[in-house]
Amino acid sequence: MLINKIYYHLRPLLQRNVQIALRREVIRRKRSDYADIWPIDEKAGAPPANWAGWPDQKRFALVLTHDVETAAGQEKCRRLMQLEARLGFRSSFNLVPERYDVSPELRRELVDHAFEVGVHDLYHDGKLYNSLELFQRHAVRINHYIREWQTAGFRSASMHHNLEWIHHLNIAYDASTFDTDPFEPQPDGVGTIFPFWVPGNSCQKGYVELPYTLPQDFTLFVLMQEPTIEIWKRKLDWIARHGGMALVLTHPDYMNFDEGKAGLAEYPAQYYENFLEYIRREYEGKYWHALPRQAASFYSTRMAPSLESRTHSIEN
Repeated sequence: MLINKIYYHLRPLLQRNVQIALRREVIRRKRSDYADIWPIDEKAGAPPANWAGWPDQKRFALVLTHDVETAAGQEKCRRLMQLEARLGFRSSFNLVPERYDVSPELRRELVDHAFEVGVHDLYHDGKLYNSLELFQRHAVRINHYIREWQTAGFRSASMHHNLEWIHHLNIAYDASTFDTDPFEPQPDGVGTIFPFWVPGNSCQKGYVELPYTLPQDFTLFVLMQEPTIEIWKRKLDWIARHGGMALVLTHPDYMNFDEGKAGLAEYPAQYYENFLEYIRREYEGKYWHALPRQAASFYSTRMAPSLESRTHSIEN
């Protein structure tokens, strides 16, 4: 983690094009080394013990999430919401409470249209996990927004995570991990395409962990500069065969909704639209489409220790 601390300390001094160029070079050098576990780690396909399947005997679960990292990304949220609604999908938008002015109107609009709002870090500066003392101090503010926004879930910036420390948050689920992604700053994948329970203790309640299971859009289309959605499709097909959870993480910040040339850190929003159309075309009627809080509620009710499930139920 030391190299991550140094990077996030120096990042404000680096121009955006320099940051992206450095990360592209790192991924270019590492990609072939991880071909056996990325984008698919075969070991992650094993279901949990006593797994009885998804609601209505659907083949797999589909959960769509978006991290809104900047004010510019927030400005694109309505277009993304409209795109999904037009195709019959709903998703969760994770907003950063103290990096930009989060719009109360947008939050209300999302909830009114059956979308979900989650808390995404506090400042999104990569420093949340620098020490337990800092995390506990920030947890007070994060919990304030969880209450104020009446949300059930949390995701850290840059997928940093410490599942024990996250117990300090008053959440039903966390979404700060992934099945396999060796290109993340903290690359320790959880090795499963299913939700799992993080048990509590005598002082802290447990929660459900929802790992993302498809590569992030930023990794694929900005850093790797992939020109198609073939990797997304291949991973989705594999998850469907194994009956797992296809949890997608994208960012409106990096989507270009206009027909003009995409910027340095952008990709055509058409890629995401094409992926949603692929899901409908290939798997209509075969997947359980859930918001993150619904997926967490289902898992905690069916799979978590019975006492904690009864005491800390999650509302749909």
